[in-house]
Amino acid sequence: MNEIRKLSANEHIKTNSNLLRGTIAEGLTIGHTGALADDDTQLTKFHGIYQQDDRDLRAERGKQRMEKAFSFMARMRVPSGILTPAQWLAAEKVAKERANGTLRLTTRQTIQYHGIIKSNLRPAIAELSTALLDTIAACGDVNRNVVASVDPWLPAGHKAVTRLASDIATHLLPRSRAWHEIWLGEERVAGGEEEDEPIYGRTYLPRKFKIAVALPPHNDVDVFAQDLSFVAIEKGREIIGYNVIAGGGMGMTHGEPDTYPRSGSILGFCPPEQAVDVAEKVVTTQRDFGDRSDRKHARLKYTIDRMGLDAFIAEVNARLGTPLQPAQEMVFTSTGDRLGWAKGEKGTSHFSLYVENGRVTDLPGRPLMRGLHAIAKLDAGRFIITANQNLVIADIPASKRDAVAALVEEYKLDQTVSGLRQNAVACVALPTCGLSLAESERYLPHLVTRLEAALETVGLRDKEITIRMTGCPNGCARPYMAEIGLVGRTPGLYNLYIGAAHEGTRLSKLYKRDVGDDAIVAALAPLFAAYAAERRDGEHFGDFVVRTGVVARTHEGLDFHENLSPELRS
Repeated sequence: MNEIRKLSANEHIKTNSNLLRGTIAEGLTIGHTGALADDDTQLTKFHGIYQQDDRDLRAERGKQRMEKAFSFMARMRVPSGILTPAQWLAAEKVAKERANGTLRLTTRQTIQYHGIIKSNLRPAIAELSTALLDTIAACGDVNRNVVASVDPWLPAGHKAVTRLASDIATHLLPRSRAWHEIWLGEERVAGGEEEDEPIYGRTYLPRKFKIAVALPPHNDVDVFAQDLSFVAIEKGREIIGYNVIAGGGMGMTHGEPDTYPRSGSILGFCPPEQAVDVAEKVVTTQRDFGDRSDRKHARLKYTIDRMGLDAFIAEVNARLGTPLQPAQEMVFTSTGDRLGWAKGEKGTSHFSLYVENGRVTDLPGRPLMRGLHAIAKLDAGRFIITANQNLVIADIPASKRDAVAALVEEYKLDQTVSGLRQNAVACVALPTCGLSLAESERYLPHLVTRLEAALETVGLRDKEITIRMTGCPNGCARPYMAEIGLVGRTPGLYNLYIGAAHEGTRLSKLYKRDVGDDAIVAALAPLFAAYAAERRDGEHFGDFVVRTGVVARTHEGLDFHENLSPELRS
């Protein structure tokens, strides 16, 4: 167990919260401010809600001595990213009537709403609930939305991994009824049994916890970037079990070398029937051994590094009773999505469409929201959000395929983009994220346009290269697992990372500090030219810059427990 140290402020907030209730309900009724009490803004995260303000307006409102333009971000809980067409329509309705009119698809396969004012919070969540949707534990010091590979064209495997993701998500839900009471008006039962949190305890986890389930060779969920991952192992067409990976995490703090991104470590293998129990035991080990004094060191990756991997595995195995078995061989080939039309099973079809940075809105020449509304009204198939912020309309029956195809053409949803843009991911950043140091979603499309020109010059426009950008070092878009990663330092300046594996099995390395728009292009353009001229057959850009020594194979403070591509293991 931990040595006795002063607990962080958040630990006291959780202890005194009455199992996540705080004074949220009372605060929602106060009309003279658009904000909630400070402690309550920490508790609302467990309900899937962040208080934010429009940072574009801060200075002007400050001059006028006005309150900040407060609003709230609400994040849905959607295990595996799967929605029915009716649920998509319900989500869209909330966006239009209660938020800023857009849907933001996230790297955790869910939907975020921005711009919800305080008086709209309860109505928005109540409307989602009528569609059997919720925001429980989408944020906060708990297990968050469980992601899973999007492979409907491999129906048996996809069904298995999404079922496991759903089972884990349900098992690790907080037991507190606070969400139902505050947002839906459920009454507390007087004289009933005292509430308990059998898995989390009354102070929940030291920090957030992220879980993924993958179906090789597709690594769209970035298994080495998660606190805990399960990688399906198939023999024939049957999943015989899962390799277990733990300790990945992207967050770090500029100027603090004892914070760092980390790729996950392989713990072992478990049969399918043990997977949910493995998830619980890894979570409870983190609950009991995680750092509750310093939130910057509270993620599972630091717990494992502090305990030592062998000791951590031993603790998990002791809690399991039946220990994990040796890991089995697994191979990944890519992290990206397969866009366009594909044949499904029994005459069905799938259509995967590109959504730039996950923002669903009506753009000039591409009315994306209206097009998806029209398709959802056909009640055809399932809507599956990907971990790359795109959308798959899966299992379209043969009887509706032509109607969907006509709408795809009418609303120009089948967009052809370059290999770089197809693999670009950005966090929201400014103006709503309170942690952002620089632009991301609003800037990355412009940068990709400039880099596309450099790639086209050397004949690489269609070559798939992963690029990811975040406005701060917390890494929500997983930039340290991208072949090109950009991390905001200050407005207009970024740290440039390169050299991660295309298949998501190796961290990148810091290449340039504090570079702006022109400097980023100037740094990458000659590397693109060299890559075009000197790459080996099938060699990806990240592997090329490592093999040729542009960046070292290891970099102190960054490549903890890295997993090298096979061709780099010599």
